[in-house]
Amino acid sequence: MRSALLTAAASSALLASAMLGLAGPAQSGATPDPAAAAAQHLAAIIRLDDSTAGPRLNAVIAFNPRALVEARAKAQTGLLRGRTVLIKDNIETREWPTTAGSLALAGNMTGRDAPLVARLRAEGGVVLGKTNLSEWANIRSNRSSSGWSAIGGQTKNPHATDRSPCGSSSGSGAAVAANMAWAAIGTETDGSITCPASMNGIVGFKPTVGMVSRTHVVPISASQDTPGPMTHNVADAALLLSAIAGSDPADRTTAEADARKTDFTKGLSTASLKGVRIGVLRKQAGQHTGVNTLFAKAQADLQAAGAVLVPIDYDPPGEMFRDEGLVLRFELKEGLNAYLAGLPGQPKVRTLSDVIAFNKAHPEELRWFGQETFEAADKLNDRPAYQTARANSLRLAGAEGIDRLLREHSVMVLIAPTEGPTWPINLVSGDHYIPVGAGSLAAIAGYPHLTVPMGATEGLPI
Repeated sequence: MRSALLTAAASSALLASAMLGLAGPAQSGATPDPAAAAAQHLAAIIRLDDSTAGPRLNAVIAFNPRALVEARAKAQTGLLRGRTVLIKDNIETREWPTTAGSLALAGNMTGRDAPLVARLRAEGGVVLGKTNLSEWANIRSNRSSSGWSAIGGQTKNPHATDRSPCGSSSGSGAAVAANMAWAAIGTETDGSITCPASMNGIVGFKPTVGMVSRTHVVPISASQDTPGPMTHNVADAALLLSAIAGSDPADRTTAEADARKTDFTKGLSTASLKGVRIGVLRKQAGQHTGVNTLFAKAQADLQAAGAVLVPIDYDPPGEMFRDEGLVLRFELKEGLNAYLAGLPGQPKVRTLSDVIAFNKAHPEELRWFGQETFEAADKLNDRPAYQTARANSLRLAGAEGIDRLLREHSVMVLIAPTEGPTWPINLVSGDHYIPVGAGSLAAIAGYPHLTVPMGATEGLPI
């Protein structure tokens, strides 16, 4: 669960528009022959993910062999017109089990689509398959290896296969980077879209919490969870968000989504940065030379496009992260218990306690890292302490964080590098992040957060 480039709710579309020159073509990648594109994506999955002669990226755990036929049939349907989309395996689809990467849910065949998937299909999207992820969306342990799950194994970064794809939307990021689909859906609690997008060299957008339904998505946090697009360029992210956003009666957080939903691609080709004030979070750029070189070039590009850059010195308060941790653990127990209790059929687990016991009984689950976060969450019952922590973390990230910085510096958006370069995969010792980025502010506040490619250092995307 990691982080990146921030926007305020009202200005996310403008920033996306302005960054098109840095992040991809100015128009959404129209697919003149969606069936041909689907065939290419299926071939890439077979060649790069499944074949013993290929790199075995372990990004895709199930795919739809009828995708070509469906793409042809939907070529004139809705916004997506037969485009292929991969779905992270903590989001329910009617064709396959939804496992969150865990053997405890290996047979979780619900036979239903999450509302966001139903919207995607209705808008002409072709569900191409399910992607691997960091098991349980990286909330089981604080020393996991991003992209590893007992169901799918270790996802690899297609830019350097000995390197991490980050997580938890690891397979979604790696698959898009390897051109296994037009786009993918990831989910984020804190950085789980933006970090794998950054480290796989693609675009990732975490929408405002409440813009996209979370119903039938394996939960971590009711306060911070949201699905979002992972794509080759900003215009495609805007198009995919237009297809999946909207209100859902079963998810009260989305009550305002229909009223706020729009065509997010509108105006992209003509948007301008002339005179737009952008806050630069200097301290969040970190100390990595390669990252800072690219960030300096990106700032020069923004200025050349007419933006006014405003340096900002900001230190996030430690208590914000402390309280976020309590919030995530408390909401994990509550949300996961409700999700498991409501599953159709006869799943192996119905509570978080059941999952903990299942893992202890299956040593292959705990071979590489433990479940200390699960165990800590299962012991939490102090609701007043949770409510205090949530109010404090929200205030520090929102009203006294992003809101205050935008207001005091008269800027429309805040920018920083998303992450440092990816690290070597190490199942024994876990992940090794370089301190870069400010995305937890957007995650905790529930605000939108966009990451776009800046380039690469030593061949590794930034």
